[in-house]
Amino acid sequence: MAGKITSVELIRKKERGEKIVVVTCYDYPSAILMEEAGIDVIFVGDSVGSNVLGYESTLSVTLDDILHHCKAVRRGVKNAMFLADMPYMSYQVSIEEAVRNAGRLVKEAGVEAVKLEGGEEIAPTIKRIVQAGIPVMGHIGLMPQHLLAHGGFKMTGKTDADRLRLIAAAEAIQDAGAFSITLELVDHDTAEAVSRSIHIPTIGIGSGPRCDGQVQVYHDLVGYYGGDPFRHASQYTKLADSVSVALKRYA
Repeated sequence: MAGKITSVELIRKKERGEKIVVVTCYDYPSAILMEEAGIDVIFVGDSVGSNVLGYESTLSVTLDDILHHCKAVRRGVKNAMFLADMPYMSYQVSIEEAVRNAGRLVKEAGVEAVKLEGGEEIAPTIKRIVQAGIPVMGHIGLMPQHLLAHGGFKMTGKTDADRLRLIAAAEAIQDAGAFSITLELVDHDTAEAVSRSIHIPTIGIGSGPRCDGQVQVYHDLVGYYGGDPFRHASQYTKLADSVSVALKRYA
């Protein structure tokens, strides 16, 4: 990776047909390693709740939780774009509160972009945050913050109606000024159709290889926990095994 990655550069990468690499990060030493690896976007996700804080879901994650981890990660980020999730109930109450909380992430933790879940209904909020000078990534498909309403982790976009709904949502998010959209657990053909319908990059997770980039959870990627990873997670090593052996030898 050469030079600082910005929202404009990510759009140019899509235009050039270059894939975008996104990884979640929750601490300073991991950020250093990701910088050395040339990751495009280093992302403090609300997945910090289940991967680091021991919460049962992302719904328990607070803005203060995100701020705390963003401050640590910020110290290790240099060239990558630094993105953060806006956690549950930090942007749903009102547009004014959403702008204020997005501003806190920028001012207090040095975040360079924020991510919000939702389709057409969230477009006015995205527009106001962008007008405040903060780049926004959208998020459609499976939305973990809507888990209670959706009744679990389910693939979306399997029907023609769902495909049209997701394309309309992506276009509304783009028109609101977002620079990119995450597609989570979207049918692969639908994810490709969405990617072709908009000029901003799509970042897939469990949505097939035809998105403009991919995001993975760091702890899944390096196998930090024992057991089998999620079906859509990519695991490149089993760090948990090595750490367990080292701890037992020390003990």
